[in-house]
Amino acid sequence: MTVSHKIIILVLLGLFTAPIAFGQTEALKVVVNNLAYYKQRGEIRYLTNAKKSVDSLIKTRKDSSNLDKNLYKAIVYSSIAYIDSTNKLNQPADFFTQTVLLVNKLSENKKIYKYQTELSFAKRCLANVFIRNGFSQIRNLDFNGAVQSFQNAQTYAPRFGQINAYIAYANTRAGRLTEAVKFYNTLLTADSAKTEYVIAASNIYKTMGDTSKALEVLQKGRKLLPGDKSLLLEEANIYNNQKNYKALEPMLKDLLDAYGNDADVFFIAGNCYDHLKQYDRAESMYLRSLEINNSGYEAVYNLGLLYLKQSAGNKNVQEMEKSLSRSAQWLQKAYEMSPKNVNTLKLLQLIYAKNGNELQLNKINSTLQQLTN
Repeated sequence: MTVSHKIIILVLLGLFTAPIAFGQTEALKVVVNNLAYYKQRGEIRYLTNAKKSVDSLIKTRKDSSNLDKNLYKAIVYSSIAYIDSTNKLNQPADFFTQTVLLVNKLSENKKIYKYQTELSFAKRCLANVFIRNGFSQIRNLDFNGAVQSFQNAQTYAPRFGQINAYIAYANTRAGRLTEAVKFYNTLLTADSAKTEYVIAASNIYKTMGDTSKALEVLQKGRKLLPGDKSLLLEEANIYNNQKNYKALEPMLKDLLDAYGNDADVFFIAGNCYDHLKQYDRAESMYLRSLEINNSGYEAVYNLGLLYLKQSAGNKNVQEMEKSLSRSAQWLQKAYEMSPKNVNTLKLLQLIYAKNGNELQLNKINSTLQQLTN
């Protein structure tokens, strides 16, 4: 993501604060107390104690089918899977897999509806682990694995919409652009829209060659995020690249207000007015662009070309000569900035031929001959 694109790992809320819905035996209270001690003191030994206590409760086949005991086991195991990311407790390699299977089995129990708070807690822990695994896989360039991990996380935390962004990002890195943009589009709502999602979706459509979809996404994003100037600039850049200056013109006032000290934005405005033959406005924009950044070659070159166009349409001899002189001044500066640009030299050649400046014309002709031979 440009990825102005910022990924934030899901933070588990309410750790160990959920009330236990069922009656606790003394043995179960030991488990709960150890979880509470961990929450208060942050010492991992309390998780070890909680696991030992809950494991001691499940010895027989009858114990294995006891909903209360297995739900506590799921809470303890999923907590460890989430918290002990470096496996300081030396759990077996299949510990997380077994925890997932346990939570899945509990989810299918007909009586589990009584304990949705506890089950949701365990599921949130699993979702966090899958998210953590997904980002680890991204760092290791395993984007397909990351997609699967994030999709697994979504199974356990379906209401956490930002997982769609993680899936979209991983799909983008995996090259599955159609899938990626589908997930970004699910986030373009009043509740979940963010600038980075809008720009990411727009960029994907541009990569796919669907500029109209890119514009559609940006326009939707601007409605959802009306104060976001970066989306305004993204849309303006598309019109500028398309040379659709009629569509760009109505945006210029807001664009210039938003980017009052951006030389590139003033150049875009000048270029737009230039193509719409609003030369006075174009001149003003180019000059402002150069006030901000006097090394902007394109603004210098376009300004020289603008004065040349003005001279061609001017019937007043004095005004025409004045425009030619200005054009030569700016194009000469453009030549100095980019001495191997043949187009600039040809324009200067045209100007000096018109105003009869033989000395400069000979210099230009010589330089052109050297560059083109």
